[in-house]
Amino acid sequence: MFKKIFTVVIAVLWYGSAFAAHPLITDDAGIQGKGKYQLEVNGEYGNEKYGVDGEKNTTKMATTLTYGASENMDIILGIPYQYIRTKTSATDTEPESTKAEDGSSDISIESKWKFFEKEGLSLALKPGITLPTGDRKRGLGTGRTAYSLFFITTKEAEPWAFHFNLGYKRNENRNNERIEIWHVSLASEVEVVKNLKAVANIGTERNPDKASNIDPAFILGGLIYSISKNFDIDFGIRGGLNKPETDYAILAGIAWRF
Repeated sequence: MFKKIFTVVIAVLWYGSAFAAHPLITDDAGIQGKGKYQLEVNGEYGNEKYGVDGEKNTTKMATTLTYGASENMDIILGIPYQYIRTKTSATDTEPESTKAEDGSSDISIESKWKFFEKEGLSLALKPGITLPTGDRKRGLGTGRTAYSLFFITTKEAEPWAFHFNLGYKRNENRNNERIEIWHVSLASEVEVVKNLKAVANIGTERNPDKASNIDPAFILGGLIYSISKNFDIDFGIRGGLNKPETDYAILAGIAWRF
């Protein structure tokens, strides 16, 4: 079984295009269940304008494997891949130029522990560690091991569900970025028809750029369609609410539970 899963993961990373039910950024307190797995393959295309004609396009792919270690705890492995294309506009002395980098980024290992569940309210903690496996000099990693801890709240009131995240990241890095990073976000989902959910998300996070005191903020909307009980596909669009956030991003993914 593990050999088959590994083969699928490698095939996606080379031939294919961790937070919550994608496309949401905000995580939910749901757990897979002891001995159960979930394989997610997600893609994101982001576009950002700067200067007169400057442009940065970023394509991200992430494969996430979640294992139910117990009835109330999951172990999560995230393997990201990035393709970054930066276009610089021409000046009086320099012609237009384009730079591209691609490769695997920093791998993450997380656990999610649901410690409370009653009357539709669930609470969970999600500690994590990010390993410096990406090439920092090519903009694909931080160069140091980083840590995170998220507090997750989910409230279900059918057909609605609401999720709240409050997080902290110890952003150890060699990129001259801020070390102390906080995150806060809120999401909702509602089943509009059988097997189809509409989702919405809003949030902000402290800017890792030391030169800016404006924290990037986003808003997101999307759909999740369950082809079967154990297989979902999703689509979403995320927009920046201020300048530090990426102008817009298109997201799509699949989730397979087994």
